[in-house]
Amino acid sequence: MMQKSLISILLLLIMSSEQIIFDFSKESDISSWRVIDDVVMGGESLGNFTINTEGNAVFFGKVSLENNGGFSSVRHQFLQRKINSSTKIKVRLKGDGNKYQFRIKKSQNDYYSYVATFQTNTTWETIEINLSEMQPKFRGRALSLPNFSENSFEEIAFLIGNKKAQDFRLEIDKIYLE
Repeated sequence: MMQKSLISILLLLIMSSEQIIFDFSKESDISSWRVIDDVVMGGESLGNFTINTEGNAVFFGKVSLENNGGFSSVRHQFLQRKINSSTKIKVRLKGDGNKYQFRIKKSQNDYYSYVATFQTNTTWETIEINLSEMQPKFRGRALSLPNFSENSFEEIAFLIGNKKAQDFRLEIDKIYLE
């Protein structure tokens, strides 16, 4: 009887624990993260992605509206990540007061992403994104498709594109499912 209770408790702890998507450190290999700016469409924005001395990822740069520009993003593709019983993605980060988008793709080959927008402040915080509230969008336009309801995904991204020229800096510690 006691053994059965112990197994039940262990299963509950395992099921409720977080699933790390990426936990940055000084030793992190970020070579699979790619900066994609509006230069792919003729714009002049410039984003960078690096690890700082504290071991956090830093996505920083300048968004330009020149030549119909206006966005910078950083993306990470990986083998299919199962969601299991998770309902949220959480990100521990330190922003700059700007608004950003967090994006996921079910498949790397999808032309659209599921998007959630979040506002940052200048202190460390953990943002929570309900997967079921992530809306499908393509080039900033909402699509007539249901919100995210998949059981896996293959890409995550951060994007800044607030329809204004601006400097940006987003420091990221950890991304995980819960």
